[in-house]
Parts: sequence; C-alpha cells; structure tokens
Amino acid sequence: MSDKTQDAIKPWGGRFSEPTDAFVERFTASVTFDKRLYHHDINGSIAHATMLGKAGILAAQEVQDIVAGLEGIREDIVAGRFEWSVALEDVHMNIETELTRRIGITGKKLHTGRSRNDQVATDIRLYVRDEIDTIGKELSRLQQALLLVAEREAETIMPGFTHLQTAQPITFGHHMMAWYEMLERDYGRLMDCRTRMNFSPLGAAALAGTSYPIDREYTAQLLGFTAPTRNSLDSVSDRDFAIELAAFASLVMTHLSRFSEELVLWTSSQFDFVDLPDRFCTGSSIMPQKKNPDVPELVRGKTGRVNGHLVALLTLMKSQPLAYNKDNQEDKEPLFDLIDTVRDCLKAYADMVPAIKPKKENLYNAALKGYATATDLADYLVRKGIAFRDAHEIVGKSVAYGIAQKKDLSALSLEELQQFSAQISEDVFTVLTLEGSVQARNHIGGTAPAQVKLAVAKRREELGKRG
Repeated sequence: MSDKTQDAIKPWGGRFSEPTDAFVERFTASVTFDKRLYHHDINGSIAHATMLGKAGILAAQEVQDIVAGLEGIREDIVAGRFEWSVALEDVHMNIETELTRRIGITGKKLHTGRSRNDQVATDIRLYVRDEIDTIGKELSRLQQALLLVAEREAETIMPGFTHLQTAQPITFGHHMMAWYEMLERDYGRLMDCRTRMNFSPLGAAALAGTSYPIDREYTAQLLGFTAPTRNSLDSVSDRDFAIELAAFASLVMTHLSRFSEELVLWTSSQFDFVDLPDRFCTGSSIMPQKKNPDVPELVRGKTGRVNGHLVALLTLMKSQPLAYNKDNQEDKEPLFDLIDTVRDCLKAYADMVPAIKPKKENLYNAALKGYATATDLADYLVRKGIAFRDAHEIVGKSVAYGIAQKKDLSALSLEELQQFSAQISEDVFTVLTLEGSVQARNHIGGTAPAQVKLAVAKRREELGKRG
C-alpha cells in the first residue's frame, strides 16, 4: 500500500480554504479505536452497493468492482497489511479512500445515497448485535455451570444468611440456583435489547433521508435487520440502544460482583466454605502462605468501571439536540470497553464456577451454629396450636437458654425444651435437625433437595431451547 499522506485529502474539504490543524486532526480522529468496526463497515458498504445496483443507481460491473475491492481490503486488514491513517479520521474514510485508490472513480460512487451519520449508526448496531450474541453465549455457559454445581450439591447443607448473620439452613445447590435466576433475568434484558436495536438506520443519510430511489427494506434484509428504522432524524442521532446495553452490563456486573463478594468471603480462613482452583488465584510477593481470590476480586472491581461507562453514555446523550452531533464520537470507547469487560468477566466465571469445591463439613458445622433451626421450632409450635407470636416468644426464650448453656437447640434435651412449652414432645427433634429443616421446605422455590433437582432439570430444558 502506498504512503497515505498524499491520499489523505478530506472528502469534505471542498468548502474549506486551509488544512485542518495538526493537533485538531489528531484530537478529532477516531480511527485509533473505531477501526475495530472494519468488518461491519465493509458488510454495510457491500449491502449498500448491492442495493444501489438493484435500484439502477450503479451498473452491475461497478457493484462487482466495489464488492471485490472491499473484500480485498478486508483480507488485508485481517492479515495486518492495512495502513490506517489518522489524517483520514475514521474507519469509514480509511476504507473508502483505499477502495478508490484500488478501483478508481467507481470507489467514489459507493457513498451515493448515504452519509457517515447513517453509516456509523449502522456499523455500531451490527457490531453491538454480534457482541450481544457472544455475550449471550458466555452468559448461558455460566448458567450451565451453575446448574452443574447446583445439581451436584443439591443435598449439601450450609447456613443461609440475612444481614450476614446465620438465618436458616439451606442447601448449596439452592444457593447456586439463586445466582442462576438473577442471570436469567439478565439474559432476558440482553435479548430485549437485541430485539429493540435490530433495525437498520442505513438510508437515513445525514438526517433527512436521500433523494435517490433507494430500497431500505432490501438493505435491512441483506444485513439481517428486522426492518428499517422509521424516522431518519432518530436513526442517526440516538444511541439509546448502546445505553440499554450499558444498563444490562451494569446489572449483570452487579450480580457478578455480589457473587464475587461471597466467594471472597467464603475462601477466607474465617469462613473456609469453599476452595477455588489454583489457576484462578494468585499468591503474595511477601507472604508465602497466601492464596488470593484474584478473579472474583477483579470482577468486583470492574463493576465500577462498567457502571462508569453507563453514566458516561447517559451524560453524552442528555443535552444533544437533533440530529447528529460530534459528541456521539465519544460513544465508542465506553461502549467497546464495557463489551470487552462484560464478555471477559462472564468467560472467567463460566470457566471458574464448575471448579468451585464446597467444603461440606465446614458448611454443615457452620449451619449448626447460630440457632438456624429456630424458625422450624416456631413453625412446630404453631402446628401444635400455639399462635405464631406466642411461639416466637417461646423460641426466643429457648434460644436465650441455649446461648447461656452454649448448646444449639438440637442439642437441648426434651426436658430442657419443655421448660418453655408443655406442647413440645419427642417429635420435635425431627424438625430441629438441619436435614429436617431443609427437607421441610419442599415447595416451588424452596431449598429442599428434591426442589433443587427439579429446578435444575427445568432450567436445563429451557437453556437447551436457546440453541
């Protein structure tokens, strides 16, 4: 490829009497980051050229030359042979200029009936759509991993917490299914975003459409869009689909961050609930005994980064009058980074979760502490005919006694329990055990092992239908 310094004549320069200031040229250029759109830019241009041929605006040979030239440029970009020029501002003008250099004046006809405004709006939608599909696959892979662990640990008992205090016994599998359900809602939001953004802006031109007899339905069909967008002003000026993706990203990262916080706590010596494989941890440069849960910690930290991108995109759009403004060049870097970040975090978790090893004895012993079956005793008394508020008071006194005696409720004798209610009989011990407690919650959404396994089976079937 020839040196582009002499080729870098601005295609819009006819109205200007002096060249762009060198600093301004660098300051306003976007090619350093928007060149990642090359594949989608070329696809959009091929669809546009094909439509121009169908409409009789370009000759068949001209269309063939344009398509062949664009495919050759794509090959060179993939192979690393393409020379990007900051002087040509962006991915669009770099490719168009090189196309004209290769095929001559026909290359200058490609832009007939479109503007960089609808061109970039189309490129970003094509790019975002592909990335949504990739993110969706990683999210589904993480959900599959959670189902695997939930099924494997459906009978593993652990303490459930509120306020980070032991509340009631649950199963590890049930806990994993809670994360699954959060991610399921995230997946739904992601697919909703895909549905709303899958409309083609191509043909909206600068802001008002074009006087050429174009066929927007045809280009939308060629590019896999549902239909053309319905208003040319809106088509080129809004980035709400990017903001919606950022909102999804902030929510899914918030869920991963909460999960990360638990893993950080659970791997500490104070909890010692689970073990993470060495390949997802690092050591200390000074303390040889350390095994740090770096992946969960880093995911937790990256949540703030993604939240910041959401705020940046909202702020970018909030004061823009219709239609396109140069401000919108600032949409790409936060959008690209949040996509990369979410995709990588989901991949890390999808790889890591199946290898989580619960320490079953430690989990069980932790569930024995904190009087986790106190609610079960209250429910038992209600079934014996005692009003719940009275039962609550009886159990509270029983717990206070247990604390004084340094005994769990299940370790108290029948005589000790009967101090607080004569209604308590020998059958109470079936509900004071951890196993009895979790088995008793045998309903939809409950922690009983049978319900966990049933939920896993149903969710696995649903995941299988995603394809």
